[in-house]
Amino acid sequence: MHDIYNLEEMKIAVVGVGYVGLVTGACFAEMGIEVVCIDVDEQRIEDLKKGSIPIYEPGLDEIVIRNYNAGRLRFTTDLRNCLDEVEVIFSAVGTPPDEDGSADLNYVLQVARTIGENMNRYVLVVTKSTVPVGTAELVKQTISKELKKRNVDIPFDVASNPEFLKEGAAIKDFMSPDRVVIGVESEYAKELMTMLYNPFMLNNFRIIFMDIPSAEITKYAANAMLATRISFMNDIANLCELSGADVNMVRKGIGSDPRIGNKFIYPGTGYGGSCFPKDVKALIKTAETKGYKLRVLSAVDEVNEDQKKILFRKLHNYYEGDLKGKTIAMWGLSFKPETDDMRAAPSLELIDLLTEAGCVVKVFDPVSITEAKRRVGDKVLYAKDMYDAVDGADALLLVTEWKLFRLPDWQNIKKIIKRPVVFDGRNIYDSIVLKKEGFEYFGIGMGQIL
Repeated sequence: MHDIYNLEEMKIAVVGVGYVGLVTGACFAEMGIEVVCIDVDEQRIEDLKKGSIPIYEPGLDEIVIRNYNAGRLRFTTDLRNCLDEVEVIFSAVGTPPDEDGSADLNYVLQVARTIGENMNRYVLVVTKSTVPVGTAELVKQTISKELKKRNVDIPFDVASNPEFLKEGAAIKDFMSPDRVVIGVESEYAKELMTMLYNPFMLNNFRIIFMDIPSAEITKYAANAMLATRISFMNDIANLCELSGADVNMVRKGIGSDPRIGNKFIYPGTGYGGSCFPKDVKALIKTAETKGYKLRVLSAVDEVNEDQKKILFRKLHNYYEGDLKGKTIAMWGLSFKPETDDMRAAPSLELIDLLTEAGCVVKVFDPVSITEAKRRVGDKVLYAKDMYDAVDGADALLLVTEWKLFRLPDWQNIKKIIKRPVVFDGRNIYDSIVLKKEGFEYFGIGMGQIL
């Protein structure tokens, strides 16, 4: 029925050049596959052709530029004209949350419609976006409907290949994955996907094939589990404060248990980003449509939303509610280091609370200032560096644990800060060292009730 292509002959398309799509296209091109990336945003496509990368991800710009110059990576706005030359189409378009928390599948299904309206030969359509269980079936039905309208019978397959990329380490994660999850319905689709991913698996074959619904749920379940660990630890941290315990000691105690491990059990100001908040809410909503309530995840979401307020509450209590006119320095704006992503970042909630309380907020982040200006505008003052942020401040709030902030010059800060008090939202500082330097120090879950 089909000829299996050699990898050198295979051409693939990636629809959507956001975070997932651009990393996917660039990394496949790096392995020698001819890739065309498609997006409806004409300006973004033109910028990419000029070597301007729309997202911050270490190492991505070099790979994109190198493969574009080599002719292995192309950019266009026209999916229709690409269909006759590609064998596999990765759909990596956005699935933003609807008002009720469910994933908006309009872009995913529009891609499917376009494929069905214009395909003239076999293609494998792979959902790369994070989508609810049942989406691949909807994609299949949509393509079939369009083919029926055209009165043509062209074979095609659908598959699910969820991404597990960590922002800040996405290139390494793609090029050397700990596992690749693929849901397929046909042996031919399995052979094509095996061929595509074999170059990434030379040392250890880590492709896990399964049915499509299982693959769709796997992505959500993975992120939900990690989010659960974070919210659990934040809940324990809050109990530690009320009990006089130190969550850092508790974390070491439970993390040494190999059944638990030490990943994602660091307390802080809550999780943010493009995945965890959206995926937890979407999974809760998916369960609701099936008549089931995910009680654990509902609590995870509730704890996280509350934890984003933790630094504000500590500051508010420290100043006994009198925050009006206070100048507050904030170090870090992105939801985590090594990215400029501020989607659902705790810093946004914190800025809103501080400004509503009448504070003057001075912020610094080594990467996210441009993104902050787009999201926050003139709500805050933008410092030129980390020390400019604390100059004249009534308190310092550490929000994102960038390496730049790990070993500051505390003696210098003591000279320029108005009141030497530090609220450490990531527990990266040593309270004993800070106290010796003449600072008051408050972390998360360290037996200090504020």
